[in-house]
Amino acid sequence: MDQSHGRIYTFHFIMLCLSNALFSASYNMMLPDLPAYLSSMGGEQYKGYILALFTLMAGLSRPFSGKLTDTVGRVPVMIFGSVICVICSLLYPLVSTVAAFLLLRFFHGFSTGFKPTGTAAYVADIVPTTRRAEAMGMVGLFSTIGMALGPAIGGYVTSIWDIHVMFQLSAVFALLSVVILVGGMKETLPNKQGFRLSSLKISKSEIFEPLVLAPVIVTFITYYSYGVLFTIIPDFSNYVGLPPASKGLFYTFFTASSISIRLLAGKVSDRYGRLPVLKIATVIMAIGVFTLGVANTPALMLTAAVIYGVSVGLNSPAVTAWTIDLGRPEYKGRALASMYIAQEAGIGIGAYLSAFVYHNDSRLFPITFYSTAIVTLLATIYLIFIYQNRRMQTVKQIVFSPGKWFQR
Repeated sequence: MDQSHGRIYTFHFIMLCLSNALFSASYNMMLPDLPAYLSSMGGEQYKGYILALFTLMAGLSRPFSGKLTDTVGRVPVMIFGSVICVICSLLYPLVSTVAAFLLLRFFHGFSTGFKPTGTAAYVADIVPTTRRAEAMGMVGLFSTIGMALGPAIGGYVTSIWDIHVMFQLSAVFALLSVVILVGGMKETLPNKQGFRLSSLKISKSEIFEPLVLAPVIVTFITYYSYGVLFTIIPDFSNYVGLPPASKGLFYTFFTASSISIRLLAGKVSDRYGRLPVLKIATVIMAIGVFTLGVANTPALMLTAAVIYGVSVGLNSPAVTAWTIDLGRPEYKGRALASMYIAQEAGIGIGAYLSAFVYHNDSRLFPITFYSTAIVTLLATIYLIFIYQNRRMQTVKQIVFSPGKWFQR
């Protein structure tokens, strides 16, 4: 169903965007309050695990979501991810120990292990290939809107009522995402298969798509900073003097700037190529993180949020479209799952290491951000000095035409 011509903004595409926004808002609305919630149970030293465990499960589930996306269908995979969000959100108020909280947080990661994989493959099926990054940018824009509104709504609800009401509202948002998928989405996978237990058996070749190694490397490096920021920004907001009611302000500024650039970034990527956009994005990202290292006022912190948001808005549509470009059409799910595994690994490792380096000591904020900026620049170095498109084409020729290649 992949198209070379046509329009993007069909009914199914718009419904998918709306479902994405609700899903994103559901699991993001709890992020600002989870560190304090865990601390109230006596688990302050485990703050880094909040994001790390979530992304670990998401990463572990990616090979399964990739295979099921390519066999059972895009829509069932998306529905499963959203349903997990509903269940986990309803269970948070029932846990009262650190161990139970961390276990639930671990299983909550199933949601983002499945929903984005099915979503990206669905988008690739229904949009023109010449406007792929633009479409990915639009879907990402709605996800980012959910990411912005979620923490703001969650923080407001928690301050007016309590955190348990916020968890219930999170479940409602995820349920609405499911309703849209069930009622408004038509499956796009041709020759889909019914689900069988054997579908969960993963061979080595189904875990990773070697043709997308380059975007996988860039994704891993750039999302390391994402894990760092979303782990320690709540504490950093207090450090620079933001009032508790405004602890989600960083996410709002970050999201607003990301939204403002996404559509333009996707169009530029479609016209001029993925690599030029990604090189610029990684440099801007490093600048944004470095700015946080010198920030000692709310204004400077929010300036850094804007810079970082621009970099993510440039990076995300380009790297997703690049992944689909390089992968095999019949294995879109596997290619995307490989990229998302790298994303979750980067976020998880960034979250864990930043909590270890920061160690609840405000004097260590600068070194945490400076070291993260250096890691981010590794992606720029890779794109400029190491990656060569000709080498990737050579790999593709070896995989698809080994006889012809070795006859040369």
